Amino acid sequence: MNDRPVQFQVLSYQAASLQNRFGQVNYEDSNYNIGLPVFAIHGSHDGPTGVDNMSSNDILSAGNFLNYFGKTDLGCTGISKTTVYPVFIRKGKTYVALYGVGNIKDERLNRMLNEPHAVNWMLPEIRDEIDWFNILVLHQKRKKASPSSGVSERLLPRFLDLVIWGHEHECLIDPEEVSGMGFHVTQPGSSIATSLINAEAKPKHVLLLEIKGTQYRSTKIPLQSVRPFEYVEVVLEDQVDVDPSDEATIHAYLHKIVSNLIEKVRETTASGSELKLPLVRIKVDYSGFSIINSKQFGQKYVGKVANPQDILHFTKSGERCKNTQESTNSFGEVDTNDLNKQTIEALIPETNLQLEILHLNDLNSALHEFVNNDDSMAFHSYLKQSIDEAREPGKKPITKGRQGSQNLLTGALSVLESDDEPIESSDPEESGSSQQTGRKRRAAPGGGDGGSAASAAGRRKTDLASFQRAPKKEDDADASKERRTPVAPGRYGAVIRRRG
Repeated sequence: MNDRPVQFQVLSYQAASLQNRFGQVNYEDSNYNIGLPVFAIHGSHDGPTGVDNMSSNDILSAGNFLNYFGKTDLGCTGISKTTVYPVFIRKGKTYVALYGVGNIKDERLNRMLNEPHAVNWMLPEIRDEIDWFNILVLHQKRKKASPSSGVSERLLPRFLDLVIWGHEHECLIDPEEVSGMGFHVTQPGSSIATSLINAEAKPKHVLLLEIKGTQYRSTKIPLQSVRPFEYVEVVLEDQVDVDPSDEATIHAYLHKIVSNLIEKVRETTASGSELKLPLVRIKVDYSGFSIINSKQFGQKYVGKVANPQDILHFTKSGERCKNTQESTNSFGEVDTNDLNKQTIEALIPETNLQLEILHLNDLNSALHEFVNNDDSMAFHSYLKQSIDEAREPGKKPITKGRQGSQNLLTGALSVLESDDEPIESSDPEESGSSQQTGRKRRAAPGGGDGGSAASAAGRRKTDLASFQRAPKKEDDADASKERRTPVAPGRYGAVIRRRG
C-alpha cells in the first residue's frame, strides 16, 4: 500500500473474474492506496471449504488487500462444469489475458479436462485486431506416472502462451516449451524447503516476467534469505573404508560427510550476511549393513545444524528388498512418503460391495475434503445430497435391484430420529399423527417382519435441515442467485474450449 500510481488498466468485466464483494480490482477503490496490486489464486492448503465455500483468500479479498481470482464452485457429485473467466489487462500496446484455476482435486480436474465442454475458456471478443498474451496460473500436481497422480500439460488449451505452475516444490524456474502444444511452462517451486528431499535442495528463485506485445523475457532472481539445505545420497556397500562388522567405521564415514556439508555451507554464504543453521539430510543405503541410531548420531550437531534429530535417512536398494523379507521389528526409520495410502476405490473391491446410490468418486472427494481440508460436514453434505437425489421422482429412479441400498439409507435416517421425543414432521398431513406414531414405535421395538412393516408404514419424515447449520435447499438456491453477479453481455466472446 502506497501512493505510487498503477500503470495498467483492467479491461474485462471484473465482477465475473474477481471473487470479491467490491466487483472491481482493489487499486481502483478511492478509499485504498494500493501501489502494487496482487493477483492470486488459492492453493491446496487454502482452498474453499465448508458450507459457505470459503477460502482464506476470501478474507483478504474482503479487506481489499488481494485480487482473488480462479475460484470455482463445483458441487459434490458428478463431473462438474466450470467456466474460466480471465482478467484482461492492458498497458500501452500490450494486452494480457490472465487465466486462473485454483486448486481442484487432481482426479476430478483430470476427468473435467477429458470431458467435452466441462471446462470452458472465455476468449476475448476482439482477437483479430489485438494480439493477446495468454497466461494461465495453475496450482496442481504435475503428471509424472499414473494418470491419477497429477494433471498433464497436454490437457491444457493450445491458445496459451505461458503456464505458471504452482503446487510443486521443486524449483524449475526457467520456462520450458511443451512439445507440440505451443506454450511454455515455468515452475517457481516453494520459497523454502518444506521436506528433506533432493528436489528441495536446489537453489530457490522467483521469476521476474517482462512482457511486450506477444514476446516475453524472464529473469530468475535467487532468494537470499532461504535456510541452506544440503542433500547427499550414499551407498555403504560402495565404500571401501566401511566395514559391515565394525559400526565405528560407519560412524566415522557419516560424520565426515556431515562435517564437509557444514563447511560447504559456510564457504558459500555471502560475507556479511547472517549465517543460518543449515538443514542437512543424508540418504543412506544400508543394504548388507546394520543401521545406527540416528538420534544419537545427531547429538554431536546440536547447534550446528537445524535438524540434528533426522540427519540420517536409512533405506535399502530395491533389488535387495525384493529378495529379502524385512522384519517387522526392524529399527530402520520409516519414510512417511512411502506409507500405503488407501483410497475408497481400493477398499470397495476388497469388501465386495456394490454401490448403487453412493458414487465412488464422490465418496473419495468427500474423504479428501474431510482429511485434507478439515471439512467436518463433507460426508454429511454428500450423504444428504445423494439421499435427496434418490428420493426425487424422475431424476434418479430407484429400481427393484436397489432396494437393499434404499433400505440402508432409510435405516441411516432412522438413527437420526429420537426414540423418546416425537419429531415434528415436515409433512402437514402427518403432523397430527406424529406423536401417535412415535408411541407405536416405542411399543414394538424390533418385533419381527410385521413390526418392521408397520414401523416403515408409519415412519415419520425427518427434516435433515435441523441437523446441520446450512439453510434449506430452496433458500440456499435463492440466496446464491441473489449473490451471483450477472455477466455483462458482449464483454466476452463465445465459449470456446480448445482441447490438447
